[in-house]
Amino acid sequence: MDRRSFLKAMATGLAASVAPELAFAAGDMDKVGDHHVKDYLTKIKNFNNHFQDDVILNEAELRLLKSVANRLNRVQRTVGYANFSLIDIDYAMDIAKSYSNVGEFPKSEIDFLEKVFYTNASDYGFFGEKVFASFTTSVSRRETLKVAGSGHYLFRGKPEALYRKISRDLNGNVVLTSGVRGLVKQMHLFLMKAVDSEGNLSMASRSLAPPGHSFHGIGDFDVGKRGYGYRNFTEDFAQTDEFKRLSDLGYIDIRYHENNPFGVRFEPWHIKVI
Repeated sequence: MDRRSFLKAMATGLAASVAPELAFAAGDMDKVGDHHVKDYLTKIKNFNNHFQDDVILNEAELRLLKSVANRLNRVQRTVGYANFSLIDIDYAMDIAKSYSNVGEFPKSEIDFLEKVFYTNASDYGFFGEKVFASFTTSVSRRETLKVAGSGHYLFRGKPEALYRKISRDLNGNVVLTSGVRGLVKQMHLFLMKAVDSEGNLSMASRSLAPPGHSFHGIGDFDVGKRGYGYRNFTEDFAQTDEFKRLSDLGYIDIRYHENNPFGVRFEPWHIKVI
């Protein structure tokens, strides 16, 4: 079995005879016999490093990436940070066409966005489920509510109830750091990470689910320690009393644990809902 086939199988539960090896702690890496597993774990634990087989854009593609990422920045400034989390691609294109400070998306940028969306994410090294099938998928605003003081939205029902319960059980010491993300929001985050990664789409996918693959689009949300700032999105959060209390509650699931099979870094802040 080659590397890609192995990882796909692992992600879908088909590699049961090998998956238990992923329970090894970082200090036990040398005990892992299969070099594919070792290579995989090395990548997610060193998610911000470049690797030889990463997918990296060429110079022309990198220029296009920066151009479309900057246009999405302007869309976000125009519609507002919170509202940007809910808009779909058609709305973003209408805004771009209507506001000269944004500027209409040229065909080359639209083609680039579609290519990023429809490319098989496993090509980048991401093995999570695709939850949005279409490039034009929308989030229903009626199914969301804005959480006061956070600048973020949650889906009504189970996500809202779970967040309220967490907040009560931790005496308000946790805050919502990211909630509902429509396709445009996730695309923007992914592309901005790709810009920071010098066009390395594989590196970006180790930190962020590629567009269409984020469970923030259907229910998941992120929490953090009140007053902890950017460190809520680092492994430092796993060392806080708030995370330890979350772990002790018993009803919390983390989407991307330390040795997850999806190709993503450890995200102790990401609450699994769906």
